[in-house]
Amino acid sequence: MVTIVMERIGRLFISLQQIRQVPRMLAEAAPSVPSTLRDTEVPSEFRERYICSGYRPLHQPWRYYFLSLFRCHNETVNVWTHLLAFCVFLAKLRQISESVDFLDDRHSWPLLILIVSSLIYSACSVAAHLLGGKSELCHYCFFFLDYVGVGQCQYGSAVVHFYYAMDETMYGYVGGAFMPVAALLCCLSCLGCCYGKHRAHSPTPAWVCKMCQVVPSALAYFWDSSPVNSRLLAWSGDDPVKVYYLGQVLLFLSAAFFFTFPLPQCVLPGRCDFMGHNHQIFHVLLSCCTLCQIHTYQLELAVRRELYSRLHGGGDPALLVALYVFTLAACSLIAAFMFLKVKQGFDRKAKFK
Repeated sequence: MVTIVMERIGRLFISLQQIRQVPRMLAEAAPSVPSTLRDTEVPSEFRERYICSGYRPLHQPWRYYFLSLFRCHNETVNVWTHLLAFCVFLAKLRQISESVDFLDDRHSWPLLILIVSSLIYSACSVAAHLLGGKSELCHYCFFFLDYVGVGQCQYGSAVVHFYYAMDETMYGYVGGAFMPVAALLCCLSCLGCCYGKHRAHSPTPAWVCKMCQVVPSALAYFWDSSPVNSRLLAWSGDDPVKVYYLGQVLLFLSAAFFFTFPLPQCVLPGRCDFMGHNHQIFHVLLSCCTLCQIHTYQLELAVRRELYSRLHGGGDPALLVALYVFTLAACSLIAAFMFLKVKQGFDRKAKFK
């Protein structure tokens, strides 16, 4: 018995020694490069308003950008917020799958679409903020991928609002058109974000580029959330799920505010470069909103089964899955088209040099 205990203590000691060597191994594996740069030392595509430092050098090996996950720069918190959100969504999927049969229960498919789309958007965001600093072309490539994640995630939100939150009266008016319109607005949102990013460093005024990103997303939000707003207007004290509806609305509007306005760094320029700027706050609020949505519709899946089973029947879930795949493909094609436009612009500039 004593021998077994001593062996386990020895293994634990060896494991602790190996863990202590991880920082040194990472430092040795990373290429020798300068630390972070000032905004004046990087191209305009990478500069964010009122963020004065913390930029990573360009044109380093891919290994450098992957290992920058463990370094301090102005994208570190952006990466980790959505990386942790991805892990939480994955854990939530595992927890729900213990009580919900996603394979045989077709009425659970809209909830599955929401979770899958949430995993995709958080993964795309991690890739954009972690790897988009390698070069100008990579910057556009990965952020266009991020906007694909945004577009398809809007569909994920729309489908659960439509399927679980919509009442009979509203379904009678817009039931047949709701999801096709939502899919179209998702594609327009992806296009607007890509176009705004593409024109952000051209003579086009900055507010026009911002509006190209904000307006389509706002239209999509107001259309997609109309069933939720209808539920909130018909508030009754005996419906505990409505508290979660109110929570997701407040979280999303707060996230939209911080996405649109550069607070607090416009008040404290240079002091929020590494932690505390608006995009980091946006990430946290958006992730909390998504988690609130998942929890809301996990409850609604059980509570409103009689209503949504009667409204949607057995064929609607398969059509909604097919429309999701179509929306994801359409957003991907839009991003690919905009990337080709950007690449052609870089090629023309290279010819005239």
